Formats: sequence, structure tokens, C-alpha cells
Amino acid sequence: MNLAQRALPRVVVVGGGIGGFTTALALALRGMEVQVLERAPEFTEIGAGLQFGPNANRALERLGVLDAVLKTAVLPTKFAIMDVYTGAELYHAKLGEVLASRYGAPYTVMHRHDLLTALMEGARATGRVEALPGKEVVDLAQDSTGVRVTCADGSTYQGDVLVGADGVRSIVRRLVLDDSEPLMSEYVIYRGPGPRPEGIEDAVMLYTGDQMHLMQYPIQGGAMVNRVLSFRSTKGKPGSDEWGTPEELFDRFSVACDHVRAALPTLDLEKKWVQFDRAPLAGWAQGRVALLGDAAHAMRQYLAQGAGQAVEDALALAEALSARPDDIPAALARYEEVRFPRASAVQMNTRFFGEFTHFGGIEALVRNYLLKILSSDDYELVEWLYGDGSVPPPVPPRSLNLY
Repeated sequence: MNLAQRALPRVVVVGGGIGGFTTALALALRGMEVQVLERAPEFTEIGAGLQFGPNANRALERLGVLDAVLKTAVLPTKFAIMDVYTGAELYHAKLGEVLASRYGAPYTVMHRHDLLTALMEGARATGRVEALPGKEVVDLAQDSTGVRVTCADGSTYQGDVLVGADGVRSIVRRLVLDDSEPLMSEYVIYRGPGPRPEGIEDAVMLYTGDQMHLMQYPIQGGAMVNRVLSFRSTKGKPGSDEWGTPEELFDRFSVACDHVRAALPTLDLEKKWVQFDRAPLAGWAQGRVALLGDAAHAMRQYLAQGAGQAVEDALALAEALSARPDDIPAALARYEEVRFPRASAVQMNTRFFGEFTHFGGIEALVRNYLLKILSSDDYELVEWLYGDGSVPPPVPPRSLNLY
């Protein structure tokens, strides 16, 4: 190991999901030694489907794993918004080569496990990443010389930098920034990955109605279809047994079109998911500790950007540490300075698009009219999200009280 390599910081990453392993890979590619600590007994991803926009796929290409991901990912031809009651198309945007040519990378849909596997293999291939499952971090301490974490089994790990990529209920966040509970949505989620029936297009299809929707798209090379259903439950407290039951689901969707009603029995009705997010809050960088992904900026699902923003975080963090390895607090402060405005804008616009998606009554009629007059190759609304950063993000009016 030469002097330049010895001068690079040693990094401990807490969290072995997509954000954690993207961070490990990005740092290792810049010559840093990384340990990944995961509380679960094995490295795996909960859930099934995942959408990655061009912004996230450009990042995967920079990390050298996009080709591996594309072996099983699907490149949808369009994103369509459908009326959940009639099944009629309200709007579609061209994806495929049109979008890829415009933004330098495709729009992809995939299984979360496939992406995690590609990131893990890429990280391990560097020879600089040690992955340790079964390591639940319970405490941390930092001083001017480094950071030390203590795990539930009594083991300790030390580094020059600690990255908290441990999700919406991050222990690292709780210890250094904010111990409040994340915000719970009233919208219950049911998922249903399974074999792909005949007639399912290579497309991302969003069936939208009054406080309910069904999203579907193919994954794993097109062999499976991923379905995500959500509705605002009016029974019981969010997360309780009475809230969002299968019985309420079938009652709410009894007025849906044939295609949506036929999809209901394919869902896993034994498991209901609660959706969490947080309001934007600065302070991700605390000395030698930095938060990343959901630990920093948990967001709702409606722009399909949670994992993508974590990948963007990882690249920005690696660049900042490479630029200032001699002053880690300054490097981490620069990382937050670069990423906080962008991630906060995505958080807020995700909530806004969720409201837009679930309109009913007069609001839905106006929305549907506006959607129908949009051109399928007009990407003005997503230029800020998928583009090069030159277009500022939209700012939802404060009067909407999104948080």
C-alpha cells in the first residue's frame, strides 16, 4: 500500500442495503477501505420491485454495475397513468430509447435483490470491502482522531468516518441528530410480485383513483410482474390490526375496472406495509459521522426515487471524501451542502405527487384533463429530476401543508 492509499480514510458503513453497498462500492473504487455492518443475519432486500430513473442509472454506470443490472432488469417502453375505475389511459410518457437518448441512461424496473447482488459483487470485487452481517450497532463515539461503534454482541469497529445508511429508523440518526419517530402515512400498502400473466405490457402502469392506486410493471427479465396497491384506510390507527385490512381493500376496489379487480387476489394479503417518511431536516453531517439514504431523507414512494437518491448520495459522499481526505468534517459538510437541497426537493415533490395521484371529485377531473393534453414526449415536468441539474426543482406552495 503506497502513501497515498494510507492517507485515505477508513470508513465504517452501518447498513447493508442498497444505500450501504452503493456507498461501499463508491468509496472502494476511490481506494478507501470499507467495513459494512448489517444488523440482519444475512444481506438481503425486503420487497420486490424497484424503479430506477435515468439519474440513478447514470450513477450505476459510473460505478460500473449498470451492465450487470441490465441482465435482469426490464426497460419499459412507457409510463402510463390509467383511470382505476374505467381502465382508460389518461396519459403516457415514452420511455425506452427516447428517454435514454435524452438523459444518457435508461429508465429501468427490476427486482431489488438483483440490484443489491450487483452492488455487493461489485464492492467485493474491489478487494477493499468487508461485509459483516449480524452486527447490530447500539452505540457510537467520535473524537478528533476517529469514530468507534459498539454492536449488540459486544464487538467494536473503528474508522476515520462513519456512514449511517441504516434506513428510516436509523440508529445512527437517533444517536447524532434526531430521535423522533418517522411520519406514518395513512395509506396502507399491499404487494404482489408473481408470475407474469399474458397481456401485461413492458410498461409501468399506474391505475389511479380517489385515495387509491395500483402500480404494476414487469421484473426479472419480464418473467415476473410486480404489483403494489395502496389506499387510504379510514378504519383504525395506521399500523393497527383494524387499519387497512384485506376486507377494506376489497370493498374499496370493488368499483375498480376488471383488470385491477383481477389483480387483487394475486397480492400477498398476509402482509400489509406501512409507509414512512420525514420532513427535510439539515444536520446529516456531524463531525466524522454522516447520514445517507433513508437515514438522511426518508421519502414516500410516489416518484420512485428512494433508492435512486441514496445512490446519488453515495457518489457525492465518495467525491467529497476523496477531495478532502485530510479534513473529514469539512468533507462531510460539503457532502451535505451538495446533497441536501436536491434530496429535500425530492422529498417534498414526492409528497406533492402523492396528493396529485390520489385526487378525487372535481380535482381529479381537472387533473385528468391536464394529463390528456400533455404530449408523450414532453419531459418538462421531470427535467429537474432526470436531467443534469441545470433546471431547478419545482417548489410546492407552502399553503399545501405537505408536512
